[in-house]
Amino acid sequence: MDHHLRRSTLSDRLSSLEVDAFLVTSLTNVRYMTGFAGSNGQALVAGDESVFFTDGRYTEQAGHEVPDLERVTYSDALASALAEQVSRLGVRRVGFEADHLSVRSYERLSDALEGVDLVACDDEVGRIRWIKDDEELASLERAQTVTDQAFDDVLETLAVGVTEQQIARNLEALLRRDGADGLSFDPIVAFGENAAEPHHEPGHRMLEEGDVITMDFGALFGAYHADMTRTIAFGEPASELKKIHDIVRQAQQAGIDAVHEGATGAEVDAAARGVIEGAGYGDAFSHGLGHGVGLDIHEGPRLGREFTHVLPARAVVTVEPGIYVPGLGGVRIEDMVEVTADACRVLGNASRDLIEL
Repeated sequence: MDHHLRRSTLSDRLSSLEVDAFLVTSLTNVRYMTGFAGSNGQALVAGDESVFFTDGRYTEQAGHEVPDLERVTYSDALASALAEQVSRLGVRRVGFEADHLSVRSYERLSDALEGVDLVACDDEVGRIRWIKDDEELASLERAQTVTDQAFDDVLETLAVGVTEQQIARNLEALLRRDGADGLSFDPIVAFGENAAEPHHEPGHRMLEEGDVITMDFGALFGAYHADMTRTIAFGEPASELKKIHDIVRQAQQAGIDAVHEGATGAEVDAAARGVIEGAGYGDAFSHGLGHGVGLDIHEGPRLGREFTHVLPARAVVTVEPGIYVPGLGGVRIEDMVEVTADACRVLGNASRDLIEL
């Protein structure tokens, strides 16, 4: 990973933000900017004078993971160490991540940085992270490959009487067996009527003939996440659920077809949502169409009615329409896609047709 290039990209933004340096405190953003994977680290990005901060637990780890930056180990809190470096660099205005710095931390920094202005900024690093480099795309593809394999394998474990929790545990074991470094999130497994809950927590509901099964899960590989959902049938499902699956499949394809560099999140959402609304199920599609995926399972850019930002090439987003009918069940189909100049590229290869076991 070219962390220097990433910091240079942020440094190029400093003048437009009207700051001399930018303090990165979100651990995910710190990892993106420096390579540090520990639980306490901060980075002050100020051109070629960038500095990394951590405590004594991570001095050795930082030496391995952040070899290209000046490293400062503090024994008490960040504020005094930061004040010393800000003074050394002659920094007068420091931008900070307003979404990640607590009020208490802000007060401590403000007290320590006498004569220095702290400037609240939007998620500048998060926006840079929208565009994936080659190594990031390779990690995302590898995570998706493991996820695809686990999906194929878990189908063999479905049988009358198994519970949602058992299948969730099976998915976890299969993901790890097939090469995942961990889980992107705890798997969602919903049988029958429980599939009407988009984020159902797996319980003791047993699988029965005629149930639909919704599984939302993903592998973690090299700190990058995969996210996929499939709804299948165990035996012959209710006719309305078969109809709903077909509508959702068409809606997802419409959304995929609408993804390209320069499209807005709202435009892509509308393409998929229009199919569902046209079929009379508009009120049953209760969430946005998708979100970015990378170091976080949910990041920008987002696909939804209110998101007017433009999708850049090399962003990776999910396309995940759903229809949820209380008392009956629901269907969601989700895939990650890479935004390209004229279209998009679906990262996974699992079938999106209705599988009936």
